[in-house]
Amino acid sequence: MTTLTKPDTSSAPQDPAGDAPFLSVRDLYVRFATEDGTVKAVDGLSFDLERGETLGIVGESGSGKSVTNLAILGLHNPRNTTITGEILLDGQELTGASQRTLERLRGNKMAMIFQDSLTALSPYYTVGRQIAEPFMKHTGASRREARARAIEMLAKVGIPQPQTRVDDYPHQFSGGMRQRAMIALALVCDPALLIADEPTTALDVTVQAQVLDLLKDLQQETGTAIILITHDLGVIANTADKVVVMYAGRAVERGTTREILKEPQHPYAWGLLGSIPRLTASVDVPLAPIPGSPPSLLNPPSGCPFHTRCAFTATVGGDRCSTERPQLPDGRGSACHLTAEQKRDIFIEQIQPRLR
Repeated sequence: MTTLTKPDTSSAPQDPAGDAPFLSVRDLYVRFATEDGTVKAVDGLSFDLERGETLGIVGESGSGKSVTNLAILGLHNPRNTTITGEILLDGQELTGASQRTLERLRGNKMAMIFQDSLTALSPYYTVGRQIAEPFMKHTGASRREARARAIEMLAKVGIPQPQTRVDDYPHQFSGGMRQRAMIALALVCDPALLIADEPTTALDVTVQAQVLDLLKDLQQETGTAIILITHDLGVIANTADKVVVMYAGRAVERGTTREILKEPQHPYAWGLLGSIPRLTASVDVPLAPIPGSPPSLLNPPSGCPFHTRCAFTATVGGDRCSTERPQLPDGRGSACHLTAEQKRDIFIEQIQPRLR
């Protein structure tokens, strides 16, 4: 049975203006009970998001990105999931909300673009019917009105001949068109919060750019707040306003997109940036992947979760990295035991030259 409690948020980051953010996540923990033990999927995550902003959540597979956003939507199985923390959407508490309340919000005030459009869309119903259904449910529109709205949304996301394509099935759409249809489905009720889970996965580069540009255009038109989940820092470079870097269920760094891309502070962020191919790099120079593998969330390492893969534990000295958990400061910062001077010197001398 799902356990839902509120934490002490007295030390959580506060909005200096005194106005509550549109979405506020505080000390979020998500645990899954399995036969092998408890999976600590999200481990004390906090962040804020304002209307009209895009937050990029980046990290490797298994870092807790999707689990976090499924918790916001209330889509975890209550039979084996324990969620603690506070999730406030426009002042409304989602942690502990009833399923009826969450169902009223999902597809209406908050919506999600799932990673794989082919499996997210039902093969048994036309694309138009799948877009029309939530519109009828949340607005009370007639079938004729909902069909007209579906055609309107297909046109808005750039589907050619929407009057005829509205009666097609998902398998009749290309990958890029299915993703556009997924965006139309998510936006049909003009949600205030849109969660995009790897929305450009398996799409070619040209279609990726088109999908991301579409999201930006629709956001400017509607003022929707967007959470963009990705493992690719290149995807958020021209899309996100601010970024949270996640590793092993924790936020290890946060800041504006420019700060994360130009002056990253955490060794894990350095590794993510260093593994991106660059057009100016020599083809004879191999990519520098992050050594090792992400830790098991059944038994995460003590101390800093990244210390088993980090090249700078000796710089910190002693066993501090393996025994003491570094804290992420409020606002801009990273959860790392390196001092600010050490981070700056290592970045300038060792990391920055590799990123040029």
